[in-house]
Amino acid sequence: MTTTDRPTRAPRRDATENRAALVQAARTLLQADPDASLEAIAAHAGLSRRAVYGHFPSRDDLVREVVTGGAERILAAMPSRAAFAGLPPASRLAAIAVALWTEVSHVRSMAVIAVRGPLVETVATVFAPLRAQVRDACALGIADGTLRDDVDAETLGRLVEGACLAVLDEAARSGTSDDAGRRMVVVSALGMAGIDWRTALLALPTHTPVPEDHA
Repeated sequence: MTTTDRPTRAPRRDATENRAALVQAARTLLQADPDASLEAIAAHAGLSRRAVYGHFPSRDDLVREVVTGGAERILAAMPSRAAFAGLPPASRLAAIAVALWTEVSHVRSMAVIAVRGPLVETVATVFAPLRAQVRDACALGIADGTLRDDVDAETLGRLVEGACLAVLDEAARSGTSDDAGRRMVVVSALGMAGIDWRTALLALPTHTPVPEDHA
């Protein structure tokens, strides 16, 4: 057999590709089953369990990588402070709620686990700028009388966040459609802020960019 006749072997994936494959496999399997084993994740990535430990010391470390990366992508997709210039507080909260829904509606179960599970402190650190935007909008609304003023802005911001998570909980269980989810998250967030549902629907953004990559 000549050199040109020898079957060619596919090149081995390098370490960077293997790590990316593990993260992608974890994102896929954990969304379907939050208790997916390390063996299942490794197999989905085309790797052995032993190979995983070359990249992540434990399953928790792999999950942390997935959750932190997801939180960073969500934060990057949020409206900037400049985009809020001139918008009333209710419209600011509505824009944040819709952007949040758009980014996490395809990974609902994982999103809820991320902010309520053992990695909550890790996610909280990444989400600090987003929570500051919610708090600022609440403070403005309290000051101008458009939002409820029976609690302080910090507390109201947490209540609004909780309302958004409640929608994700429901959507993860019931398979809520995208349009219904967008309406629900806005009505829930603004309702918690003291705005009736009919008025809240008027604040619903008419267009929300769709992320290019929902993988």
